[in-house]
Amino acid sequence: MAVTQTAESESGGRAGLGESVRRMGHALALAWRAGPFTASLYLVTTVVLGLLPAGVALLTKWLIDALQFAGSSAPAPAPAPSGPEISPMMLVVLIGLMGLVQAVGTYLSTYLTSRIKRGVTLVVQHRLYSAVNRLEGVRRFEDPAFRDRLRLAQQAAITAPDAVIQALFGALQRLLTITGFLGVLVAISPVITVITIAAALPALFVQLSISRQQASMMWRMSPRTRRRMFYQTLMLDLAAIKETRLFGSGGFLLGRMHDETVSVNSAEERLDRRILLTQGPLSVLSAVVASGGLVWMIAATIRGEFTIGDVSAFIAAVAGVQGAMTVIVADITRGYQSLLLLGHYVDVVRVGPDLPVPADPRPVAPLRGEIRLDDVWFRYTDDGPWVIRGLSMTIPAGSTLAIVGLNGAGKSTLVKLLCRMYDPTFGSIRWDGADIREFRVDDLRSRISAVFQDYMSYDLSARENIGISSLEHMDDADRIDAAARDAGAADFSATLPRGYDTMLSRMFYQDEGDGSDGVTLSGGQWQRLAIARALMRRGRDLLFLDEPMSGLDAAAEQDLHERLRVLRAGATTVLTSHRLGTLRYADRIVVMQEGRITEEGGHDALMSVQGEYARLFSLQAADYVDGDTSEQDASKALSR
Repeated sequence: MAVTQTAESESGGRAGLGESVRRMGHALALAWRAGPFTASLYLVTTVVLGLLPAGVALLTKWLIDALQFAGSSAPAPAPAPSGPEISPMMLVVLIGLMGLVQAVGTYLSTYLTSRIKRGVTLVVQHRLYSAVNRLEGVRRFEDPAFRDRLRLAQQAAITAPDAVIQALFGALQRLLTITGFLGVLVAISPVITVITIAAALPALFVQLSISRQQASMMWRMSPRTRRRMFYQTLMLDLAAIKETRLFGSGGFLLGRMHDETVSVNSAEERLDRRILLTQGPLSVLSAVVASGGLVWMIAATIRGEFTIGDVSAFIAAVAGVQGAMTVIVADITRGYQSLLLLGHYVDVVRVGPDLPVPADPRPVAPLRGEIRLDDVWFRYTDDGPWVIRGLSMTIPAGSTLAIVGLNGAGKSTLVKLLCRMYDPTFGSIRWDGADIREFRVDDLRSRISAVFQDYMSYDLSARENIGISSLEHMDDADRIDAAARDAGAADFSATLPRGYDTMLSRMFYQDEGDGSDGVTLSGGQWQRLAIARALMRRGRDLLFLDEPMSGLDAAAEQDLHERLRVLRAGATTVLTSHRLGTLRYADRIVVMQEGRITEEGGHDALMSVQGEYARLFSLQAADYVDGDTSEQDASKALSR
């Protein structure tokens, strides 16, 4: 079932105390996993840097009191200075040492922060994409809500764990600083201590509320942000640029991108205005408290109730508490936002399997009997239309099945079900009598090879484009060359600048060292490489050829058709094509209409009944014989 936007929003837009604590623990565990020694040293450095400001303020108070008392020749109305019996010069030395520790500690903290960030990035990147790789089907990748969550998880993997760790350690450092300064303030006046704290706390709660609103706004705007990125990609993608330039649609895409950006900016502007209206009065309150406290302190000092050192410590403590409180609020806000963003990463990492995993999977034996579909029904969502409707058929081992149908007939969906990209909503698919849901998905797919109509053109070398389907044989030059020869790709591969090691891309250099460019191929050449990639998986029981020759000219199509007839001999083959001439020699042809099989049999038998297959074949044949371009739509309609 597709996850609704509302459910996703509730999960991603807020986090209770318990969930926030769990996510903090997750972030700290990541830091420890990235480097235990580095994390421990970072903690020690944070504690030291947190306590230093209060220590400096206290030593400064003692120094000023000592100098005032030592330099006074008349009886002073102020009380004698409090503190240990330490000479002024020793106090100066201690203050200097603390300044040195502060300077070194700051640089050390920066270095440790970067080191932890690098380590955490490595860990979270591996965990995120390992979790994505564990999703063996495609259902979640076709769910817009999950794609939004996945995009935020990708963003979180880069920034959130590091931001949470920095916020936690930063908050700890500021908390220690505040505690130290409050200790100084308590020693001077408990009353002013309480007032200072009371003035600072509202800012904390307001910032937490704002951070929740910011996270909620980010999730609400996520679909618009994704669409904006989509339009940006279209305006830069090489394949899209050809059409946008020819059709003059660049301005249209720019307008769409502009509208999405305006919507996102408007949401951010409204939130920023609320932040301004709430933070402004709090800042005024803090300034009033600081000024009033200073006036009260000076008046009391004139009356002889405090020393000059007390005044100095008070000024430093109030400024330090308010400054640290401002920073700790920012740390908590940033940390809370990052925790909410980290929730998307954690959810993706912990996502369960999208296809049921058998508790005791059966081994997948080589296909000896048949593949059977029993009353298979399928739809992509619980409330969507039925794409496959009660389909039952048998594919004998070693036979060739051709599937014919107009757009939307269900051909592509049927292939996805046979590859177990999805499971049937109802019914079953059996491999020699065993339901394929009883197998491990990887074991089942190890028995399958395929050429899809929307095949991939990898920005890799020719060798890697072929060998990626059989990684254990990636370095087997003879096997790669054999697959290329079988697909008719060996001749043009041999003419490439570096043969099979030529980079087939303009996106990357052939060699990063010398900056030489790669090359691009024609559509037909890419299609032959895709076929070679499928043929690289020798000895598979089931071969899908989904429009395998759509990008080839007539001569190349005939040549490759003859090659594949020989190569797939003895293998179980499922073939789809809108060029019906390539299907006529299949052992059995089925015609699909609206998710059902309406005709089935050999070419001659189907022609004799004068049904849908005969109609489509006759239209296409007339197009070839008579050159009647008005009938070309029949051929095009059979493509997916």
